[in-house]
Amino acid sequence: MNKQGFLILITSISALGGLLFGYDTGVINGAQFYLTKYFQLDASLQGWVVGSALLGCLVGAIISGSLSIKIGRKNSLIISALLFSISAWGSGLPSFMPESVSLLVVFRILGGLGIGIASMNAPMYIAEIAPAKKRGKLVTFYQLAIVVGFFVVFLVTYFIGNRLTEAENLEFGWRQMFWSELIPSCLFFATLFFVPKSPRWLSLKGKDEEALSILIKIHGEKQAQLESDEIKKSLKNETKDTKINYFSKGIFIIILIGSIFSILQQFTGINAVLYYGADIFEKALGFGKDDVLKQQVLLAFVNLVFTFIAMATVDKLGRKPLVYIGSLGMLIGFLLLGFSIQLQSIGFISLLGVLIFIGSFALSMGPVVWVVLSEMFPNKIRSVAMSVAVAVQWAGNYLVSQTFPMVTASDVNNNEFWNGSLPYFIFSAFILIIMAFTYKFIPETKGKSLEEIESIWDN
Repeated sequence: MNKQGFLILITSISALGGLLFGYDTGVINGAQFYLTKYFQLDASLQGWVVGSALLGCLVGAIISGSLSIKIGRKNSLIISALLFSISAWGSGLPSFMPESVSLLVVFRILGGLGIGIASMNAPMYIAEIAPAKKRGKLVTFYQLAIVVGFFVVFLVTYFIGNRLTEAENLEFGWRQMFWSELIPSCLFFATLFFVPKSPRWLSLKGKDEEALSILIKIHGEKQAQLESDEIKKSLKNETKDTKINYFSKGIFIIILIGSIFSILQQFTGINAVLYYGADIFEKALGFGKDDVLKQQVLLAFVNLVFTFIAMATVDKLGRKPLVYIGSLGMLIGFLLLGFSIQLQSIGFISLLGVLIFIGSFALSMGPVVWVVLSEMFPNKIRSVAMSVAVAVQWAGNYLVSQTFPMVTASDVNNNEFWNGSLPYFIFSAFILIIMAFTYKFIPETKGKSLEEIESIWDN
């Protein structure tokens, strides 16, 4: 296999972690209607079953940094694949009876742990094996895989749900929805044994010859030697002082910038739209239930198309221009949606606003945040720093997911002035903050090696 084919293969295998991220997050949305009735859940328990995986995601992201340092990126991904598989199998156990909902929550949390570990290690691994000129595009494979996972699980749960009667869905249909994840999770687990270890992690562990042999497979002998020399140079200071003070001014500021950029991805409101899309279409936009299903398919399709556009442009236009273009689009989309709801002029403009927002997010903050996080941190702190940034993102995800329905149902949002539009104006304000923050603090990393990016922070 040539260098290009080898690179695409190992990137695609690693990106399956993103597909499972999307699949595992999405499968609960398809299964919750039936399992809620099966377990006879009240509103609070339903929220706990659905949201419990987020707790696992947060913990998984927190531990992923130290795990990645100790056993490496590849082995961390193998553990996440194993957790995905256990979660998918256990969540649909036939032995589950209505009184055993706590066991279901345990398996959902295990799946969340897998997501948390994969969401840090997969994009970081891809960034560490990718050539500088192609790194943006290759890391975007991860975001593409998340989107594909959402899209595929939507189709799978829809197919299972419509193939069975309601009684069959209540008894075992929701179990089959969970079990369907075993196919991609087992594929992910099996194929990971064929990918090499991260050359930068190997160098971090003093295994320079093994790192060089992998770099040669990816880059060719001449470029591999240059990459190897740069990696050794960037790690030279760490060999003198193995104690890293993460709270020193220089390091803390880098981690803080990455963490703020990461949580701002959630404050765009993307998961409010993805998690509560059906409610938005049905309640806020007035669509019937049959229409809601069509709008969700359309939403997923737009998300997928614009992710491909991001892949084609991230290494040509750069990271920051995509954030500016996408942020402007997200702002326009939410303003169209917000004003149409506020003025009680709900219809085509409202739907157009949602689709413009989704397309703009898929073009910008969706993939670009993962690209920037995977490449902005210096070699010696990358695992811990990215673990913190990803954990913060999951915390932001939980915050938005919990507060969105509360704000939507609040008296302030439903008064005569806002008419249910307040959340979209709040998200619009955060999108303006994203543009200003990116301009001020995010470096342009297009075409630079990871070691060249590291030198930016030294200036």
